[in-house]
Amino acid sequence: MKFGFVLPYGDARVVAELAKQAEETGWDGFFVWDPVWGIDPWVSLAAAAMVTDRIRLGTMITPLSRRRPWKLAGETATLDRLSNGRVILSVGLGALDTGFDAFGEVADRKTRVELLDEGLDILTGLWRGQPFSYEGKHYHIKETAFYPPPPPVQQPRIPIWVVGAWPKEKSIRRALRYDGLLPAKMDANGKFLEVTPEDIRAMKAFIEQNRTEDTKFDIVIEGRTPAGDSKKFAAKLRRWEEAGTTWWIEGLWDEKPEVFRARLAKGPPRPG
Repeated sequence: MKFGFVLPYGDARVVAELAKQAEETGWDGFFVWDPVWGIDPWVSLAAAAMVTDRIRLGTMITPLSRRRPWKLAGETATLDRLSNGRVILSVGLGALDTGFDAFGEVADRKTRVELLDEGLDILTGLWRGQPFSYEGKHYHIKETAFYPPPPPVQQPRIPIWVVGAWPKEKSIRRALRYDGLLPAKMDANGKFLEVTPEDIRAMKAFIEQNRTEDTKFDIVIEGRTPAGDSKKFAAKLRRWEEAGTTWWIEGLWDEKPEVFRARLAKGPPRPG
């Protein structure tokens, strides 16, 4: 299992500083959030790419419905080449309480799902190269063949992790078309529930039965571990790994800078 750290808050200089520290202390990935209005994630991750060599870099998460997919395609491909193939793109619908209403972003769930699907089509289509055209419900792109940027380093594409709501089959199947699942769990009334290792085991079985691509596929869980004795937490982490989790993302969203900086400096909770 690999270990990532998501930065709750920090400008581009802080992102570069802490990404470098994360690499030095053994983390496998460093992630930033993608706000409606705030510090730009791709500028910040570009700064991180310039001071690191190994660690994976990405967002947690990018709500694709409020992004121009062609602009995101250019940003991610540019960063992938700058970092020599270290980008991961995480996508989903996003949380409405992060500024959607204030800025007039699309809030209707069905429309956001449609924009997510079309946006993923466009992203992957543009990464493959030009000429490219697209005709969807929301996006209409005439054939493009001008000044094509170099393709991403990673092939067949930059890895895409997609939020999927278990046990909603359509939601999970969307993730199966790409490279990883960020699992959520919903009841019949649409209320979000806590994901357990047993849920991950069931999702993994579904993935193995239904995924047709033979490329690597990640199952990504976000949580938090103590900064002290990793061995004490090893049994819990082992349960997640045995169930099928391939990435553990350390998320300390509500903590003060001194708290998440201290946790980052302690390194990932690898079983001793």
